[in-house]
Amino acid sequence: MSWIKTFSLIIVLSALLVVVGGVLFGPAGAIIFFIIAAVMNFFSFWFSGNIALRMAGAKQVTEKEEPRLHYMVADVARLANMPTPKVFLVQNDSPNAFATGRNPKNAVVAVTTGIQRLLSEDELRGVIAHEMAHIKNRDMLIMAIVAMIAGAISMMAFIAQWSLIFGGMRGGRGGQGNIVGMIGMLLLIILVPMVASVIRFAVSRTREYAADDTGARILNNPLPLARALEKMDKAVRIKAMPANKSTEAMAHMYIVNPLGAKSQHKNEVDGKFVGLFSTHPPIQERIRRLQEMVLY
Repeated sequence: MSWIKTFSLIIVLSALLVVVGGVLFGPAGAIIFFIIAAVMNFFSFWFSGNIALRMAGAKQVTEKEEPRLHYMVADVARLANMPTPKVFLVQNDSPNAFATGRNPKNAVVAVTTGIQRLLSEDELRGVIAHEMAHIKNRDMLIMAIVAMIAGAISMMAFIAQWSLIFGGMRGGRGGQGNIVGMIGMLLLIILVPMVASVIRFAVSRTREYAADDTGARILNNPLPLARALEKMDKAVRIKAMPANKSTEAMAHMYIVNPLGAKSQHKNEVDGKFVGLFSTHPPIQERIRRLQEMVLY
């Protein structure tokens, strides 16, 4: 079901690209912007793993340095029938984890020192299984495709905005019809990138749910991950990561939102509207879904 929703959202986003490109620049223009976005995101996807690790301050650890962590990662990889990913450690008291890499053979699982202290072995295995599920489900590739399409839409809107300002968009001088057309075009330029962002975040939330589900099935037990999410949610509210550009840029990659209490408070105040722009589903909903898996 998650795959159906994911690809439905990607189809909607692709249709949005075609329609907006056709309206603003014609079919040829839409294709050009799509190619530019594809090239940019290809390089981003190819090197995103190393970039994310540097931004997080993650360091690779050997089996001698972290024997327990290496054993858990290797064991979960065996259960998932996947190559064992490299193991990285982030020196940070806030409990969190993320996975990166362009494919299972070039994958990395990174955890913080805070998560090691907080969780039991079973709970940490649940988190590792969730991250392994992202790798298994090729979520890095999916999000790269979504970013590519959304990026093309944003570029078109940005250039169209400046074209309107300097009078470069189609249309003659003066006239009420031209003014109405310009207002309509301006609304299109403002609203469409917003809609693209909403779709992009919806895909991200869908992939989180899918990783929870796949991770639980890898271990054949959803409860350790459910308990881990509950513990991390409480802990991150108290001890969040610093709200700097690096953390904000890769917040979507972590298993729980690393901005913690500040972000959670904003969601509680602004409600469902802010939820549309959230990269993570509500923790309580994730826990509920995992607990329901026990019944089936």
